[in-house]
Amino acid sequence: MIDEIVKVLDLKKAEDIEVIDLEGVDYIAKEVVIASSGGAKHTQALFDYLKKELKPKGVEFFGSDESDDWIVVDLGEVIVHLMTPAYRQKYAIEEFLSDLKISNRV
Repeated sequence: MIDEIVKVLDLKKAEDIEVIDLEGVDYIAKEVVIASSGGAKHTQALFDYLKKELKPKGVEFFGSDESDDWIVVDLGEVIVHLMTPAYRQKYAIEEFLSDLKISNRV
């Protein structure tokens, strides 16, 4: 599923796509995908493209939390964050998840 997500996001011009493996970490998902959009409309368009491409392949969308600048998509074992660059920098999810991985190794 990760390959399909990355493929769709790349095809639709998402930037700085990052996949974070959280296998073995006490977190709500096993993997997180983070991608930057070109702006609010692009954020929504990326989400729409994900639904259009993944639902027919049997991927279940358990929920989403949407704003103009940040959409979080719950796909069960995978969480996808679609964010404008400003929000991505402001909330630094990669840093949070990296710290989470380190603290779980202790």
